Amino acid sequence: METNSVSNTKQDKSSQGSNPRSNRKQDLTWNYVSEAVDSKGKKVTACNFCGKQYAGISSMKQHLAGLNQSKTACKEVSSEVRDSIVKSMKENNKEKTKEKIVVDLEMTDYEVKDGQSSQQSCTSQSRKRKYVWSCFGTRVSHHRLLQLSLESSLSFVPHPLTLFRSSHHTQREATPGKEKMAESAKQHIDRIRRTKFSIGGDENPLTEDLHQAVKNLSAELYAKDVHFLMELIQNAEDNEYPEGVDPSLEFVITSDDITATGAPATLLIFNNEKGFSDKNIESICSVGRSTKKGNRKRGYIGEKGTIRPQIQNSTFKRPLSLHMCVLFQSLAGIGFKSVFLITSQPYIFSNGYQIRFNEAPCSHCSLGYIVPEWVDQHPSLVDIQRIYGSGSSLPTTTIILPLKSDKVDPVKEQLSNVHPEVLLFLSKIKNLSIREHCQDPNLSTVNSIGIITETDFMTRKSIDAESYTIHLSASETDTEKQCSYYMWRQKFPVKNENRVERRTEVQDWVITLAFPLGERLSRGNTSPGIYAFLPTEMITNFPFIIQADFILASSREIVLLDDIWNQGILSCVPLAFVNAFTTLVKKTDAPISSLLSTFRFLPVTQSSYAKLNIVRDSIRERICAEEIVPSVSHLGQKFFHKPCEVGRLIPAFSDILEKARREGAGLKNISSHGVYILDSSFDKKENDNVLDFLSLREVSNEWYSKCIQGCDLVTSVSESTYVEILLFVAQNWEPRFKNTNMVKVPLIKYHVQKGASLLSSLEDLSPRTLCLVAEKNHSWLLDWNGEFRCMSDYVFLPQATKKALNASRSTNMEVIRNWLGEKISLMDLSVSLYAQCLLRSLKKDNRLVVAYAHFLHHSITKGFLSDEEAKKCCEEMPLVDNYGNVKTSTFGVLVPASAGKWVSLITGSNPWRQDGYIELWEEYMTSGMFAGVRSKQRELLGFLKEYAKAGDVPEVAPPNAALPALSGALQKQNVFLLLEWINSHRNSLPPKFIDSVKGGSWLRTKMNGSYDYRPPCQSFYHTASWGGVLKKGSVLVDVPLVDRSFYGKKIESYTEELKTAGVMFEFSEACAFVGDHLMSLAGTSSLSRENVFSILKFIRNLREKLLSPDDFVTSIKGRPWLKTSSGDRSPEGAVLFSEEWKAASLISEIPFVDGDVYGESEISGFKEELKLLGVVVEFPNNHGLIVSHLKPEKLNYLTADAMILLLECIRNLTSQHLVDSLRSSQCLKTKGGYKSPAECFISDPDQTFFLTVFDDVFPLVDDSFYGSRISSYKKELEQIGVVVQVEEAVKAFVRTFKQKATSTSLTRENALSLLSFYKKMMGSDHKFPEEVMKSYTELQWLQTTLGDFRAPKECILFCSEWEPLRLIANLPFIDDTTKWYGKSIHSYKKELRSLGVTVELKQGVNHLVSSLSLPDESSSITPSSVLSLLECVTFLIEDGRKLTQEFLDKVSVRWLKTQAGYNSPKECLWFDKSWELEPCDGPFIDEKYYGSKLKSFKRELIEVGVVDDPDKASQLLATHVYTHSDSDAIFRIYRFLSKTEWKQEKDSSSSSGRIWIPSDEKWARVSSCVVSDKDKLFGSHLNVLENHYKSYDLLVFFSSAFNVRITPSVEDYCALWKDWERTKDRLSNHECCAFWSFLVRHGISEDLLSESFSRLPVKTTDSSNDEEGILLSSKSDVFIVDDLLLKDLFIDSPVFVWYPTPSNPRLSQTKLMELYRKIGVKDISKCVETAEVKLTDRTKVKKQEKSLIGPGLVRLVLGFLSDPSLEIEADERSRIIESLGSLNVLQTPETISTDYTLTLLSKGEKLVAKAKKVMRWEREEGVVYAEKMKKSCGKRKVLEYATCFAEVIAKGVMSGREDLIERLSELVKMAYLVEFDEEALEFLMKSKNLEVYEEDEKLISDAFSLK
Repeated sequence: METNSVSNTKQDKSSQGSNPRSNRKQDLTWNYVSEAVDSKGKKVTACNFCGKQYAGISSMKQHLAGLNQSKTACKEVSSEVRDSIVKSMKENNKEKTKEKIVVDLEMTDYEVKDGQSSQQSCTSQSRKRKYVWSCFGTRVSHHRLLQLSLESSLSFVPHPLTLFRSSHHTQREATPGKEKMAESAKQHIDRIRRTKFSIGGDENPLTEDLHQAVKNLSAELYAKDVHFLMELIQNAEDNEYPEGVDPSLEFVITSDDITATGAPATLLIFNNEKGFSDKNIESICSVGRSTKKGNRKRGYIGEKGTIRPQIQNSTFKRPLSLHMCVLFQSLAGIGFKSVFLITSQPYIFSNGYQIRFNEAPCSHCSLGYIVPEWVDQHPSLVDIQRIYGSGSSLPTTTIILPLKSDKVDPVKEQLSNVHPEVLLFLSKIKNLSIREHCQDPNLSTVNSIGIITETDFMTRKSIDAESYTIHLSASETDTEKQCSYYMWRQKFPVKNENRVERRTEVQDWVITLAFPLGERLSRGNTSPGIYAFLPTEMITNFPFIIQADFILASSREIVLLDDIWNQGILSCVPLAFVNAFTTLVKKTDAPISSLLSTFRFLPVTQSSYAKLNIVRDSIRERICAEEIVPSVSHLGQKFFHKPCEVGRLIPAFSDILEKARREGAGLKNISSHGVYILDSSFDKKENDNVLDFLSLREVSNEWYSKCIQGCDLVTSVSESTYVEILLFVAQNWEPRFKNTNMVKVPLIKYHVQKGASLLSSLEDLSPRTLCLVAEKNHSWLLDWNGEFRCMSDYVFLPQATKKALNASRSTNMEVIRNWLGEKISLMDLSVSLYAQCLLRSLKKDNRLVVAYAHFLHHSITKGFLSDEEAKKCCEEMPLVDNYGNVKTSTFGVLVPASAGKWVSLITGSNPWRQDGYIELWEEYMTSGMFAGVRSKQRELLGFLKEYAKAGDVPEVAPPNAALPALSGALQKQNVFLLLEWINSHRNSLPPKFIDSVKGGSWLRTKMNGSYDYRPPCQSFYHTASWGGVLKKGSVLVDVPLVDRSFYGKKIESYTEELKTAGVMFEFSEACAFVGDHLMSLAGTSSLSRENVFSILKFIRNLREKLLSPDDFVTSIKGRPWLKTSSGDRSPEGAVLFSEEWKAASLISEIPFVDGDVYGESEISGFKEELKLLGVVVEFPNNHGLIVSHLKPEKLNYLTADAMILLLECIRNLTSQHLVDSLRSSQCLKTKGGYKSPAECFISDPDQTFFLTVFDDVFPLVDDSFYGSRISSYKKELEQIGVVVQVEEAVKAFVRTFKQKATSTSLTRENALSLLSFYKKMMGSDHKFPEEVMKSYTELQWLQTTLGDFRAPKECILFCSEWEPLRLIANLPFIDDTTKWYGKSIHSYKKELRSLGVTVELKQGVNHLVSSLSLPDESSSITPSSVLSLLECVTFLIEDGRKLTQEFLDKVSVRWLKTQAGYNSPKECLWFDKSWELEPCDGPFIDEKYYGSKLKSFKRELIEVGVVDDPDKASQLLATHVYTHSDSDAIFRIYRFLSKTEWKQEKDSSSSSGRIWIPSDEKWARVSSCVVSDKDKLFGSHLNVLENHYKSYDLLVFFSSAFNVRITPSVEDYCALWKDWERTKDRLSNHECCAFWSFLVRHGISEDLLSESFSRLPVKTTDSSNDEEGILLSSKSDVFIVDDLLLKDLFIDSPVFVWYPTPSNPRLSQTKLMELYRKIGVKDISKCVETAEVKLTDRTKVKKQEKSLIGPGLVRLVLGFLSDPSLEIEADERSRIIESLGSLNVLQTPETISTDYTLTLLSKGEKLVAKAKKVMRWEREEGVVYAEKMKKSCGKRKVLEYATCFAEVIAKGVMSGREDLIERLSELVKMAYLVEFDEEALEFLMKSKNLEVYEEDEKLISDAFSLK
């Protein structure tokens, strides 16, 4: 077993050697040596510290002890080990354990061999494990310690040290009085200090390490500072108490400093236990030596965590060595030590002991925490008694904890928050109190509490369980709370697959569930849901509490849900809960309503823990299979059913049924519709969460329709209840009843005629309309409904039902109405609505239409219709036209022609007909009788005029048609009728109608004394003010005027109507008429000279009469009728020529008025009239005409006047066209001829020096040609492109300069000329223009030695300082050779410097950065070049500048010489001796090559990337190490990498690294390496590093840096198995156990399983023989045993999967089988083929004397089939019973047997086994063959017979339902065993809730009457 791997060190060492000498167990030296074989093959011993070899152990002793003081003495061994060897030699090699050197750890019970107890079968010596270590730096069997760590063999459960003490494992050896007789308490403490801690002797060298270890572990073990509180309660529970005493625990906190330590507060703990013994005192002064042995079997409280081998803390910067991990492991049980987190000096007063412990190291032994000190005073017993209270004596044990200042508040907070349920699962402590001692109770800062527990053992015992009740009461300051808890305690055997090493001795899980019978006691908002005897901090959200022996996290706050032990416990919780719950529900006589509180214990709320939700789901699954839900019963008896068999009702329907029951409706068959109904006391909204948890569903929707119809609810209840039924159906129609038979249930009451009431379903009523009529209209509508036969589909709701409906809530009525309205035709039928319905039924019957008009007329007159309703009905009323046709839609109604005026204006066909107008039928004028009411003659016509708007002209709207009557003259009266008609509809006249009015010649006019009828649109209605003017102007055009004398003054009242008709009234309109007429003449031919002058005269005449000519002018000014030099044009834009226009005519084409046609003098006399017409008659301010008619081709070579004129145009206009035209022409004269403006300059005497720099000539405008006036047009000249500004001149200069510079056309002379000019300017007073200066500094105009032109700032003026850098940089020196500037360029050094040229090295470092070009051939770079480059870097750094990335990129090439060749700076290392490496170990810079000066440039080298940081260097060395093959160099590098904690980059795969294998002298891939091989399986498959490296630090380094697997992975194991499959036929038992144990523990994906296994181990008869091994067989030929009967048949064949025998706790058989199934191994029951062996001789068969097929069997089967949940219909039940009743049972003397065939696919073989049966059902024959059973046969035979019979019957009956066969088989077997006794059968059926329906009783009698 794995736990046995942790034995003492001496046993481990002795097992490593091959020489079995007995003295190894006694000689200490063997602990520090290893056996080996030297080069001659002789066995030698090797020192574990330095590796030195000796032939014998004696020499090794001398070597380790260092007695010879020679060179052979070990220099690596620690002083502790050396001293121990010396002592050992002095004591004649006698074995003695020294606490100074050896830490003794007592073994736990599970470390003792099986079959031995921890006390009786092991001596004290054999129960100890010894680990020997030395200080840091020494080596103590690293191999073994690493093995222990990596195999998790240090995971033994540490033992908590008791605070008080616990001695359950042994009786107290002596009473306190006897102890004092033997030795006083004080003497005992003195002896411990003297003997155990060497106080008075030499200082212990390990005390500081031990002190730090205890301190760090204590700080990390618990999650809360005050976790000690649970520790104290736990230990108090573990203590022993005197008989007759109620165990009590009291916490008192006080601000009194009774210890005189200066503590701000002190905590005292009082416990009335038996007290401390001497052994308890010794235990608490030790580490890992608890007196709590043997508690686990009883359920030990709490759990301590374990410490991993690697512990990272603030004390040790790196992982602790394994020997220190052992120390930490031994200190893990420091429960008492946790008090040091809140106190520095804990005190213990018990049985005469008065001691304390100190956190600070003892001044005598330098060890803290566990060194006792005797207390003489502070505190005294008097002080303690005062705090406790003088009313009672002190308890036996008192603990005093003076609190640290920062822990007072946390302690008080935890004391105030102690949960009242803390005692719930403690078996001993009955009283717990917490209080604060202070003078004034009002100043208390702690919430005091007292908790008392009482147990009422009203126990029910069953199924290894018991139940009882606990009463808890908690008293706080002013309140007392109580709560009782129903406790259910049940045992479950521990499953093998859930066993763990720390619980190996526990055989049963004891699970206790606590159900609070009231409000839980709590302090805060939450209460713990899981206890491990004491509360955890896990909130489960379950309404009950779970208590069990859980394994907890080290903080004790949570249960480790992933632990297999805890998972096993949790898997049993559902069964315990179901047992407790069913007991609470069924075993009580209380009414059903009282069970509601019990159902609150169901875990309806999900937990926040996924693993607990699995428990919740399992509880749900189990509880839903129990009969625990009460149903409705009318017999006064409680019935319980499974949740799936019970249905819920909608609450509203439950209320209806309750009312129906009170009203006498018959509801006895309420549960006869296929489902049991949930008891009404349970079926409440507040219980939804519980019922949903039970998956309790509502009854089916069909059930409601069956209930309503089957119970005749509609007719047997009151009208109000009937309305509620309708409301229920309505509200649930869409979600429930839409697709059910509810539509066929007769639900609706209605009237066909008075006094008669009928019922109808929705389906039957759907063709009709159900009407709801107001009481006042009911009789009136019934009468008219009889008159109209077409209304037979309208039925009426009874008035009583309508009253009940109206009496209900308005919202309910609305719901019913909406529902009925959706399902059938429903309406509130008013008279108005009836009229509308009647309207839809009239169709085309003209007589009914007339009758409908009578109905409306009389309904209005009798008040059944309001005015508004009447208008609405009449709007939709159909009418009959004069042809007798019914018109349902009309645009208008006309009175008959015989009574209308409209015929006087209408000739021919009626024009309104096309617009939908009708002429009324003559029948409307006659009288009639309808529904007993008479209408007089013409009375109905008057009604239609009022409501149907029948009318005549002018009321009727005009038709949208032309009226033929208007095409000719109209009589005067008809004219006025027409105008009145227009007046009535002025705003809505149709277009065709108004067009015929405007265009018809029906209006009388007068023109030039004659009369005529003209269209209104050509007529004028004149006034006296302008009529005479038209007459004078009529020489041009005749104007027709309305004959006002003919129509008289009446016409004056229709002026607006005449305007609408088109008559013109305004003078402006007349003028426009005249103008339009003239223009029409001009359109056909040109106006003559006379016509033109007539127009001008007419305009002058209008002006003279003070009348506006604007309208006349507007009508003619835009037409082309005026002759100009450019042809006929409109007056607008034409120009009247004069001398002012002469100059402009030369450069443009302006249209001048043709003087030749009109005469210049004559036409000039009409300037004002021409101006009104738009002719330009003046020159000023008309520059636009010149520009608009400008001719660009005339702009070249302009005269001075022409140019000045154009500049003036530019000044007065904004014409881009003119500017562009001038820019593109050669219009300006310069001294060099005509030029375009852009080429010209205006000269300035002060700036002309710019023009002398270059030889080119800048063209200047010729001042002598234009005169001085040209200077006034600078702005205009600038617009067209002339350079007039100094800045522009500068720009031109700069542009020329830039052009020459960019085109590299600057000559040597140009450059020197520029420098010369610059030098003169710098020495003059002239201001140097900024743009010119900028050109000098920025343009590239200086030739360099690189062959290109550059700007001054980019150039260097060469000097000797630059010479060393020529080899490594392409520097831009100004070319001072004779080819270019020569040496004369140096005379301009000052000017060049001012322009930016670099003249010194220090200022030119930037040039080096940009021009650096290191050669590809690194060897060509001389040391001087490198040193010069580094000097430049120095300049950069001293200047405070950061190296640019560009520079760093350039120097990132290989140019530095190292021990490993030329490398880039980032690949180079600066050698540091402190790294403990050699220069040849890595790429260190070659200092010899560069000389001593290189050391002064360390900073510069680091700046360019050279590595001097150990962490960064580690990455380079990690890469470089692969170039080595020297183990010493590789080891040095590995040690360096380990110190720097180097790790492989995250993005690197594990396979990218390699590790040196020294024995093979090769590099191995990381993926092929593991640190440890625990099972010793991979020696030939993987590189196991612990076999090659003895340094633990290096092994840790490989694991952390390279991610080397600690142990082989799942994939490794799978690959190993594949190799075994190829190379082996058998495996050893060790190989199999180790391999499959690993897979079971670690798991494996199904995909990997299916791919990795083709052969599997099988069980054979020789499997237990390890020499033979375990056979491997093909996966297809291996099977899992899931049927023991089949196993017996094939037991001799190797076909069953292997599992270890005897069982191995590490290899659970259950999990191994699960693994086999995932691999693909099949259950044997699914692979075996069966064949019934036929009977050969049927002549000897005979009928059975007593038939097995009797009424009892049939009744049982029938009851089973009638279960509603099975949904087996009556016909199917009848068929099954008939076949069962007709079955014959025959006895045969032959053996009935079956052949079982198992096919081995890989071998192609078949294994056949024969099994005997006692019975067989031949279905085709309808016969059961059975062996005769002897009367004297044993019970086994009877049970076998019963089982076979039950299986045969169940399979035959339920052949189509295989899921039910097992259930039925169990029932039949039980009935058979009681011989189908009637009473027993009745009890059996009731216990299973089986019954036979009344209608099925006949099936039983029929089945046997046939027989």
